[in-house]
Amino acid sequence: MDLKALIRDIPDFPKPGIMFRDITTLLNSPEGLRYTIDSLVEQCESQELVPDHVVGMESRGFLFGMPLAYQMNAGFIPVRKPGKLPAPVHRVEYDLEYGKDSLEIHQDAVAPHHRVLIVDDLIATGGTAKATAELLTKLGCEVLGFAFIIELAALNGRQCLPDLPIISLVEY
Repeated sequence: MDLKALIRDIPDFPKPGIMFRDITTLLNSPEGLRYTIDSLVEQCESQELVPDHVVGMESRGFLFGMPLAYQMNAGFIPVRKPGKLPAPVHRVEYDLEYGKDSLEIHQDAVAPHHRVLIVDDLIATGGTAKATAELLTKLGCEVLGFAFIIELAALNGRQCLPDLPIISLVEY
């Protein structure tokens, strides 16, 4: 299946010069969504990535992480922006091009030696995925790898990630 045909290009969003890759059209296709999740499962299994938990990054990582976790008989853990989780959290701060941002995870969400797979819809510069991996590693988890639907290859995001398996289904 041609997933690119199901991803809508929106020029100049959110600002001039940016080509936004809109996954809502993919999500709207029952066949495309099933193919996407099945492809992620197949690639994880072929690389022997068997997580205890799938970790989805806010917010579109939730959309693909939940069904992937279900299909892989794993738990799902959301990593959120600050102030979105109600219980005590662990936090990691990371650099943006112009400033800093943070991510949080519930303190009781993971335990040392949990095997985790990090999932998001897209990898651009890799900063969010890298910060998530650093947080999980600091908490004693074994990060097995990363799974993305879209990779913006020109931004070299995979270069900043740890030397682990990286799955991406569509490359721009």
